[in-house]
Amino acid sequence: MSAEISAEWRVPPGHPALAGHFPGRPIVPGVVLLDRSLLLAGSLPPGRRWCIAQAKFLRPVGPGEVLRWSFTATSDTAQRFAIHAGDALVASGLLQQEAV
Repeated sequence: MSAEISAEWRVPPGHPALAGHFPGRPIVPGVVLLDRSLLLAGSLPPGRRWCIAQAKFLRPVGPGEVLRWSFTATSDTAQRFAIHAGDALVASGLLQQEAV
C-alpha cells in the first residue's frame, strides 16, 4: 500500500458546470468532484485505472472555494478519498482499481 497523497484545486468562478447548477446560487455538481477525483487519482500507482466504488456528498461547494483531496490506500486495489474545503469535509468515497 502507498502513503497518503494530497492535491488542491480552486474551483474557477467561471467553471462551465456552474452556469446551470443552480442559477442565482451556483454549486459545483457532484459529478465534477468525482471527475476531479479520478483525474487526481492518475498520480496514484502508475498504470492503474480507477473507478468510483462509492461516494458521499456532505455539503455544497461554491465557486472560488479551495478544495483539498487526500487519497489513502486501503489495499493494493482500493483508495479512500476525502475532499475538504478548509476544515470541512465536503465529500468522501472509495476508488477501486478497474478490472482489466
